[in-house]
Amino acid sequence: MEVEGEVKHWRDAGHVARRALEAIKDEIQVGKTWHQVIESAERYIHRHGGKPAFPSTISVNEIAAHYTTDHALTPPEGWEGDMVFQKGDLVKLDIGVHIHGCIGDNALTVEVGNGGEHTDQIRASKEARDCAIEVMHPGTPWHKVGAAAGQSAIDAGFNPIRNLCGHQLEPWILHAGVSVPSYRCGAENSAFKGVVEEGSIYAVEPFCTTGEQGLIENIPPRNSSNIYRVTGDVQWRKALQKKKLKPLGAQLARNLEERYGTLPFAERWAFPLLEKPFPEADEMSRKSKWNALVKKLIQIRYLETYHGLRCADGGMIGQFEHTVMITPGGPEVLTVE
Repeated sequence: MEVEGEVKHWRDAGHVARRALEAIKDEIQVGKTWHQVIESAERYIHRHGGKPAFPSTISVNEIAAHYTTDHALTPPEGWEGDMVFQKGDLVKLDIGVHIHGCIGDNALTVEVGNGGEHTDQIRASKEARDCAIEVMHPGTPWHKVGAAAGQSAIDAGFNPIRNLCGHQLEPWILHAGVSVPSYRCGAENSAFKGVVEEGSIYAVEPFCTTGEQGLIENIPPRNSSNIYRVTGDVQWRKALQKKKLKPLGAQLARNLEERYGTLPFAERWAFPLLEKPFPEADEMSRKSKWNALVKKLIQIRYLETYHGLRCADGGMIGQFEHTVMITPGGPEVLTVE
C-alpha cells in the first residue's frame, strides 16, 4: 500500500513527536501531577508546529495505556491515592502529533527518581521495540516481527503483552487495519497474516510486564480512558434529518468533527463546548448534559470511546514506541529528533 500525503509531513510529524517526548520526559518528577505533564506535552506540540494526533497519555505502574485526564481530574477506577508521581513509579508517556493528518506516534518509559528499581525492564522494553524494527523489511511475515520483539523481552526476564499490538498508520487514521504483533504469535495465527509492506507506515510499540499472564484488561467503565473518536461512519446531518439527533446533539457532533476529524480527542478538550449553549449551568448540570449527549452519539455510532488498559494480574508494564516507514531498503524511523 502506498502512503497517501507528502512524506515530508510524515517526517515533520515524527520530528515534532520525538522532540516533545524527549522534552517532556524530564518533567516526570516526584510531586508533579499526571495532569501537569499531559497538558505540558500538548502545549509543546502546538508551540512547535503540530497538533495532537490523540490526547497525550500517562500510564503509571500496572496501567498500560489509553489514559488521559478528564476535565474534573478523576483518577482511573482502582487507582489508590492522588495522580501525583511518586519515587519509583514506572511511567509510560505516549505522545502523538499530526501535521495535515500525517501522524507521528511515540512513547517511552521512565522511572520517577531514577532509583534503579526498573532499569532492566526499561532496557528490555526499548530493546524489544528495536528488535522488531530491525526485521521490518518489505516482505517480512508479521509473525517474525512478533517473535523478534517477544523473544527479546523473554530473554531479559519479562513477559510480552500478547493482547495489545502496534498498528498501521494512514492519513487521519490512527489504527488503520494492520496490527503489529509483539510476541511469538506463530505463522498460522489468523490475526497476523500477511507481510510488512513497502510504503506503509507502522507504530511499533511492544509492551512487556513483570506479571505472569502477559495480558492486559480493560479498566471500567467503558469510557475510562476519557478519550473519544468520531467514527466517520455516520453523518450528523442525516442523523438530524432522520430525527436520530436533536439540534443540540447535531451541533456538538459538527463541532467535534470540525475540530478533530476522525482522530481521537480528550473529554477535557471537548467538554468546554457546552459552556456556550449552557452559560448558566453549574458543573453537575453541565456534566449531566455532556453524558446524555455523548451517550446518544455513541448509541447512533457517531462516536466511539475507549477503555483505559492495565495489566491483568497487576504486573508492572514497560513500553517504548517508534513510528516507522518501510522503504525499499528497510525501515526508516520517523520519530527521531
